[in-house]
Amino acid sequence: MSGKPSSFKGKTIVITGGGGTFGRTGAMHFAREGAKVVLLDFNDKALQESIAAVKEQLGEVEVHGFLCDVTDEQAVDRAVGLASATCGRISFLWNNAGYQGDMKPVLEYSSRDFHRVMNINVVGAFNVLKSVSTRMARDGNGGVIVNTGSVAGLRGTPTMCAYVASKAGIHGLTMTAAKDLAPYNIRVNTISPALIGPENGFMWKRQNDLHAASGSPYFSRDPDTVARNKVNGVPMKRLGTVEEVVKAVAFLLSDESSYITGTNMVVAGGMA
Repeated sequence: MSGKPSSFKGKTIVITGGGGTFGRTGAMHFAREGAKVVLLDFNDKALQESIAAVKEQLGEVEVHGFLCDVTDEQAVDRAVGLASATCGRISFLWNNAGYQGDMKPVLEYSSRDFHRVMNINVVGAFNVLKSVSTRMARDGNGGVIVNTGSVAGLRGTPTMCAYVASKAGIHGLTMTAAKDLAPYNIRVNTISPALIGPENGFMWKRQNDLHAASGSPYFSRDPDTVARNKVNGVPMKRLGTVEEVVKAVAFLLSDESSYITGTNMVVAGGMA
């Protein structure tokens, strides 16, 4: 923690997708800053592993986890209610849960997977945003929300039509929610990462394997070549780190961004 007072000390942050790498790293960061952290995830094993990892590294910090299917509005309300009952007023939300979906050209993409991606990434994000912001508005003390978007939603990455559409939807949701919630002193922004490592990480390797196997003319059939070409397309010539994404999220949630709402922060080494 820095020498100046933390924006997060003693306050409650909810992080969806808490069992994933972003959620776990975010939990570590905000717990270190003195926040009361509530993780929501559909995968109980991953959720418990995140909680254990934070406590193992930081000791007796306040971190809690609740099972939650973000596509189920009632389940979301129950989980957010538990978060409030356990940790008090929610000041911050990182609306981060998501599903990447298949990687196939449009002509081969299934309607079933398209619906699943949109249901998790857009409807799920809306459910959480509405539940948390309703409580923020009701208590009259404002709050800050960051939605996880993606550079894919700005560029139209081949073979990812559902994911791209869902993240473009997140950008739109953020802009409207920021306007609707401004009278309640609730700020809403989007974070849009791209090409985040590590190089041996599951998601990075999975994406390159699937792109190589997609048959798309935009990708080599060799996953290592796919990876190399992607990195060469980044002006900074490297992958970003999860920690760099979390620091950007922390900035958007903090008092240092107090006049920023309805915007999209790109964390992509200059490629967007």
